[in-house]
Amino acid sequence: MIDLTTAWPKLEEAEAEFERLTSRMGDPDVYSNPDQLRDVGRERAELEETVEVFREFRAVLRDIQENEELRSDPELADLANDELPRLRARRDDLEKRLYELLIPVDPLDKKDVFLEIRAGTGGDEAALFAADLFRMYTRYAETRRWQVEIAHVSETELGGLKEVVAQIRGARVYSFLKFEGGVHRVQRIPDTEAQGRIHTSAVTVAVMPEADDVDIQIDEADLRIDLYRASGAGGQHVNKTDSAVRLTHLPTGIVVACQDERSQQKNRVRAMRILRARLFEQAREEADRAQQDARRSMVGSGDRSERIRTYNFPQNRLTDHRIGLTLYKLDRIMEGDLEEMISALQAHFSAAALTS
Repeated sequence: MIDLTTAWPKLEEAEAEFERLTSRMGDPDVYSNPDQLRDVGRERAELEETVEVFREFRAVLRDIQENEELRSDPELADLANDELPRLRARRDDLEKRLYELLIPVDPLDKKDVFLEIRAGTGGDEAALFAADLFRMYTRYAETRRWQVEIAHVSETELGGLKEVVAQIRGARVYSFLKFEGGVHRVQRIPDTEAQGRIHTSAVTVAVMPEADDVDIQIDEADLRIDLYRASGAGGQHVNKTDSAVRLTHLPTGIVVACQDERSQQKNRVRAMRILRARLFEQAREEADRAQQDARRSMVGSGDRSERIRTYNFPQNRLTDHRIGLTLYKLDRIMEGDLEEMISALQAHFSAAALTS
């Protein structure tokens, strides 16, 4: 059962505010002002379900206590014992709903994302692990029926990825992937290691919510646009025309390349989307610095410099260092079985937000 003890004061504050707003709606000054009446009514409506559920929850708790006391009465014990299972089940349902209602809503949760994976320290082995991570996220996206479209990729001769940027579209993508940003460390024996020694490499993952035009405005005068021929290991990444696009945002120095589409125009449109997402993420991180101490406990900014997770292949172990979660099923996780890990991250950071 979820413990709402720490949230009880917030629930009482919400109830008191609901009563205050209800009284204001009957105030002649408010009632005679349509705009003010609408604003007060909207604030009241936002609290209404929480207060109704809280009141029923409190009543059910009282009924449970009364029935537990009645069990000592020989004449009423059977009736109380029959009633308690129903009341306890209702209590648990209401408690779960209250927990959901109290969690702050992240307005970005419904957004599609750009997933950016870059090989870090470790040379070819880091690039190979970057490819493995991208495959892992692609498999997970398939289980959720999300669409994955590669915007830019830079491959190595051994089949690894120096960098890959992909757009992931679907239902509430950001809400599931927003805690994946950071440094992912891998410990394993590379295929090229003749003596069987374990190597440690690192890969950087960034998850950027797609920004709307209204979120970020980009002045064309601030852009340098370079056109070039797509290159790579072959296939769709190579062509004979200058279809690849590189955008440089001069005020920030952010560079975005997009080459996966055959059309120059399509590459430019997608590159602009990626640039807008990066600028949006940068603006969010700058705003978060004012609350850095609080954010550090939640890892809400997706700080890329922080090691968030270790993938230990010899032990078939994954450890998320932020929440102390260790799972001994790395083989399944690398095949896209991320549900348990992502659910644990969501629950942990939701609880942190609930008590902050």
